[in-house]
Amino acid sequence: MILNFQYYWEASGDFLQDQWNSVYDLFGSDFALAVWGTSIVTTLFYWIVGLGYTIVDLTGRPEFLQKYKIQKNADYPVSFSKVLKVTLQVMILVKLSQHSKGLHSKLHFHIVMNEIIFYYVHRILHLPFVYKYIHKRHHEWSAPIAITAIYGHPLEHISANIVSVLSSFLILGSHMSVCWLWLNVAIFFTVNNHSGYQFPLMSSSPKFHDYHHMKFDQNYGLLGILDWMHGTDLSYRKRKEY
Repeated sequence: MILNFQYYWEASGDFLQDQWNSVYDLFGSDFALAVWGTSIVTTLFYWIVGLGYTIVDLTGRPEFLQKYKIQKNADYPVSFSKVLKVTLQVMILVKLSQHSKGLHSKLHFHIVMNEIIFYYVHRILHLPFVYKYIHKRHHEWSAPIAITAIYGHPLEHISANIVSVLSSFLILGSHMSVCWLWLNVAIFFTVNNHSGYQFPLMSSSPKFHDYHHMKFDQNYGLLGILDWMHGTDLSYRKRKEY
């Protein structure tokens, strides 16, 4: 039985390697794979997930999902066309300069690095002289929706989103295919955290981050650990409905 498992395990590995070789041949070089391949994969995934939520917001259907809406009576505070314009602007500017060496198999290291960098960069973005010129745009949405996850200034997107996610990869290095997997996981949770919906069996991050958009000076992190350590989640923990 063990030998049979080993055979199928090795066969699946060969299959995946063959598929990856085909992807690599399609782009033709490490640079093209890292820059354009990563851009295509992450951009498509962002819009697939984001537009799925947006259809629910615009149509109100399916109706049973509305009971999971965090801010029940919130409408769009900014026009959809403006969100689309700014989001595309940020994605184009940043994707042109995006480059990654890969992802390490020790996922916990990347999660910790992401939390630490994002929390402290986010705190810096809320300093008055920084907030006014950079981060304020993102907070036009006191009740965020999915596709506003990267609505903001390009400098904010680079420092708070890209650097926090890719810093550990640049330190450790890894296979590009696993890097793509992690990037899409990060994108999913970022979009979900801004969706305005708290679905059952999922983490409480959407409620946690939604509260940040309501209050501005609470819940700076992603996991809540550093907020607990620094006391920047006190009113959130005291608020019964959250």
